[in-house]
Amino acid sequence: MVVENVSLKPYNTFGIDVNAKFFCNVSTVDELKHQLVKQSNNPIFILGGGSNMLLTKDIEALVLHINLKGIEILSESEDKVIVKAMAGENWHEFVLWCLKHNYGGVENLSLIPGNVGTAPIQNIGAYGVELKDVFVSCEAINIQNQTTKTFTKDDCKFKYRESVFKQELKGQYIITSVTLELAKTNHQLHTDYGAIKQELENSGIMQATIKNVSDAVIAIRQSKLPDPKDIGNSGSFFKNPVISKKQFKKLLENFPEAPSYKVSDELIKVPAGWLIEKAGFKGKRFNNYGVHNKQALVLVNYGSAKGSDIHQLAQLIQKTVKRIFDITIETEVNIL
Repeated sequence: MVVENVSLKPYNTFGIDVNAKFFCNVSTVDELKHQLVKQSNNPIFILGGGSNMLLTKDIEALVLHINLKGIEILSESEDKVIVKAMAGENWHEFVLWCLKHNYGGVENLSLIPGNVGTAPIQNIGAYGVELKDVFVSCEAINIQNQTTKTFTKDDCKFKYRESVFKQELKGQYIITSVTLELAKTNHQLHTDYGAIKQELENSGIMQATIKNVSDAVIAIRQSKLPDPKDIGNSGSFFKNPVISKKQFKKLLENFPEAPSYKVSDELIKVPAGWLIEKAGFKGKRFNNYGVHNKQALVLVNYGSAKGSDIHQLAQLIQKTVKRIFDITIETEVNIL
């Protein structure tokens, strides 16, 4: 059912209070196709978990809230299982479902905000693991002609926080389900990135399970990242920049303590959070919005901030980082 003039504050993790001219909660694929046909001559706006967006103005369109639910096992062997999850499933709840069944591969992606359907768009990642590592395919509906297409891993053209859905196919498809291959046995644990190993040692765990890794990730994230239910935010607002070896060498001349991660023989990843903190923004507050005091990557809405306020802060951070370090940091969050 389509309703008019609906506040989107409950539907975005930043808690920005903007209105949708029209709003429809879609819970089946047939219903989604029906609305796409019915609204073929009108503007539409696709809304998933609302976790990777900053709304700066009212949406003068029909907002289709993708609320497709369901998880099913498509096939399994002794070692592997192929799982299909519908787009409206909460990502973290899906991870917990996998852990409950002892399916490994997504434990490092615990507590990432948002829904399953938006995970491929961003190629979500954390602590040395990305969605593409377990991705098999996704089903998506073409907005123009309502046909369903299956996208393989190669079709998605995954890169760091990138996919075909953010580039040449942006705004053309709605992802309805995602299929992953997970491990039932011989779990390959990824504990070398960030503070996971230290967290496990602090807990006295020597032989970790996927549940232990997930618990460690959750503990680390909760210690650094605010819960959107308490403070409006969208997790990491900026991507970690990847720069050339030559540029990194130049950075070390002025900042010898700069942390880094090797991407290839020629490319180095520098933590954006370190750059932003070094530029003096960590914990900085501007009335009802600012930069979180425990994680400089996170911009927050402390109350009734406007999306445009947070956008201006993001631009100020980008300009300052560029001026100090001569490094460009890009937003991970979609600004609308």
